[in-house]
Amino acid sequence: MRLPFALSLAFTCVVAMAAEPAAFPRTTIDLGCVVTDLDKSVRFYTEGIGFHEVKGFEVPAGLATDAGLTDARPLSIRVLVLGDDENATKLKLMQVAGTLPRTGDTDFIHSHTGFRYLTIMVSDTDAALARLEKLGVKPIAKSPVTLPESLAPGMHLTCVRDPDGNLVELVGPRK
Repeated sequence: MRLPFALSLAFTCVVAMAAEPAAFPRTTIDLGCVVTDLDKSVRFYTEGIGFHEVKGFEVPAGLATDAGLTDARPLSIRVLVLGDDENATKLKLMQVAGTLPRTGDTDFIHSHTGFRYLTIMVSDTDAALARLEKLGVKPIAKSPVTLPESLAPGMHLTCVRDPDGNLVELVGPRK
């Protein structure tokens, strides 16, 4: 039995596409963050935000130096994830022994250049706020604020700061 030409062409295209390697085999990015107090930051992101910790890893000093990550210092990285699937967002936290990293002006997102905030979608803003309150974390300014219906119907934006002052946006409904 012969396939119609259009179906045969579509099948050929699918087979050809499958044979080409994907430019981005995983479309979720991992974020690395140097912190001043590793345990305090892990607690904020796990107990306060809702990440869970998975097995971390070590980067030997030689590899870290050769890659341009450190000046001959090893890295011990704790990995936090949102979700359980293999494409879950990963936040890699590290505190580099014997260093005093510079901190920047974190008052507003326009205070300096670079990655300025994380946006995390939550299923229940009030539950997230309750978890954060137990850690002594309060929303910034008038957060949570209701987003315009034209932007995100029924959603609220809450801004908080992690232990190093980094801005974390939580977006979700209120129950």
